[in-house]
Order: sequence, then C-alpha cells, then structure tokens
Amino acid sequence: MANDLTYIGAIVLHTIRSGQRYGFQIMATTELASGTVYPALRRLEKAGLIRSQWEKPAIARAEQRPIRKYYVVTADGASALVKAGKRYRFPEIETARKEADR
Repeated sequence: MANDLTYIGAIVLHTIRSGQRYGFQIMATTELASGTVYPALRRLEKAGLIRSQWEKPAIARAEQRPIRKYYVVTADGASALVKAGKRYRFPEIETARKEADR
C-alpha cells in the first residue's frame, strides 16, 4: 500500500504522525467524516502503516467517556508518508519528510 497510498490515507497518516492519535481527534483535525476516517484507519492498519491499541477501560471510566483506540505510525508508515509527500506535494507532509531526514 505504500506505493498506492491514497490522498485521504496520506492525510490521515500525517494527522496521526502529527499527534492526533484517536478517531475523533483525527476527524476534527482533518474535517473528514467518520465514514471516511475509520475505513482509512482500517486500510492503513491492515497495510502495516499504523498500529493501534485500546486504552485501559479504567482510564475511560475515570473520565466518563467511551474507550479510545489510539493509533501510531509505524516505520513503514513513516516511509510511505515521505513518498506521499513527494507524490501529493503537501506542504505539511514535506515538513514531515524533512523531519524524518534528520
């Protein structure tokens, strides 16, 4: 999937790398609908570009909210993001590429 990373996939991947780690944060930052974000998250995870982990239920209970699934970019995801930055020419992804080169 790294070579055929979609525009939406690249945006979601970049958003996760920028620190927005769970679904609602990703939706708020990208202004994409849940019907776009969650399928993209599943595709990215299946491709090995991100990985996820559910938070501990006690944390969510203490904050009186649903349990969150947190996402992180893998090494393959970081490489795919660099390629996507070149392909789509996102200024934000170009910045991520330069940071990855350091």
